Amino acid sequence: MTIFVDSMNAKFGRLIMCHMVSDGHDDSELHEMAHRIGVQRRWHQKAGTAHSHYDICLSKKELALQLGAIEISRQELGALLKTKRAALQE
Repeated sequence: MTIFVDSMNAKFGRLIMCHMVSDGHDDSELHEMAHRIGVQRRWHQKAGTAHSHYDICLSKKELALQLGAIEISRQELGALLKTKRAALQE
């Protein structure tokens, strides 16, 4: 499995946020990356769906990239989620 962070730069208070997702059907690798970059499990969103993700700030994004995550565009994220939804329906 691979971890991805998207190029979204949404304001959340004083922070700028993006999404961190996995291409796998099992969230274990996603949770492991969240742990490694210091994001608590309680921030996990849409558990058990193709849209399972963490919203992370840019400083955490940089850590994730240093640890092997791959940056993707918002369009690439949409395509990834579409593929995950289709796989779950099979």
